[in-house]
Amino acid sequence: MKDNIYSKVYKKFRIAGVSIAIILVIGTVGYKLLGGSKYSVIDCFYMTFITIATIGFSEIIDMTNNPSARLFTVFIAVAGISMATYAFTNITAFVVEGELSETFRRRKMENLIKKFKNHYIICGIGAVGLNIANEMQGTKRQHVIVDSDRRKIDKLLETFRDAIFIEGDATDNDVLLAAGVTEAGGLFAVTGDDNQNLVLSLTAKQMNSSIRVVARCHDTKNIEKMKKAGADAVVSPSSIGGLRMASEMVRSTVVSFLDIMLRDKEKNLRVEEIQVIESFVGKPVSSLNLGACPSVLLLAIKTVGTWIYNPSCDYVMKQGDILIVMTTPEEREKLETILFGERSDPQSSQ
Repeated sequence: MKDNIYSKVYKKFRIAGVSIAIILVIGTVGYKLLGGSKYSVIDCFYMTFITIATIGFSEIIDMTNNPSARLFTVFIAVAGISMATYAFTNITAFVVEGELSETFRRRKMENLIKKFKNHYIICGIGAVGLNIANEMQGTKRQHVIVDSDRRKIDKLLETFRDAIFIEGDATDNDVLLAAGVTEAGGLFAVTGDDNQNLVLSLTAKQMNSSIRVVARCHDTKNIEKMKKAGADAVVSPSSIGGLRMASEMVRSTVVSFLDIMLRDKEKNLRVEEIQVIESFVGKPVSSLNLGACPSVLLLAIKTVGTWIYNPSCDYVMKQGDILIVMTTPEEREKLETILFGERSDPQSSQ
């Protein structure tokens, strides 16, 4: 992870600052030796300072008939002015090139992430990561993006100007901590390397045993390894792509419906899941008062060991039941507010 603004400024100007300090000391000592006892240390320091600063005041130390002192002054002037120019150039570049504003922005994001709870972490911002970020953005879910490639992050910011991101190696524990892994509800391990995704799955589970990890896998031989490492679900883009192409051929209308549902920015429909809480266990579906949310369509209920499709209003909900609904992000939040009094845990609405 990048250092905070204070350490960044320190590293940027340490060489110039130390060099100027050394020149001031050398100049003070040199003038003291060349000028003799009639000049104080303050006089010698002042002479060094006005030489470096090119202020142009009259000489404090008399150099008449003293060629050694004049050569020494030339040395101090060249060295001091060079270091001052170097420092000024760095300051200008730091501000003009946007490094200062970027550092402040990074610090602001770090403070914001510390307030996140049950958010999602997207590790890897390639083609898959971008689509995940787009879905998180579209469904209004808090998320943090982690990638070590600045070019990919810049590409992300072209689409999502307000994206919350961390530039760093996602397999580094400090980077995951900065992304809020201990408070996160889920992590996407979607780098382009199966080994990195495996390490991410293992590390995330060690740092937060309750986090849900979904990993990307290129080689299907690694699927079981990733699951053993801690991944709750493993997705192979090639397998999904093949299934999608087959579906496009044999059930094109269904695929068209799903595409329109996902791409329609006005309705922004999604199939969501919501955990049945304790207060509704033993009550019928009608007690959910779904009529208050006209855009919510109850598709099914996942119960212990089976699925109930198109459940009737008389179905009595049980402990562990999960509602599968089609709705908009706004209606999902409204439904969660009605049911729970506040927005539910993101893990129950995926």
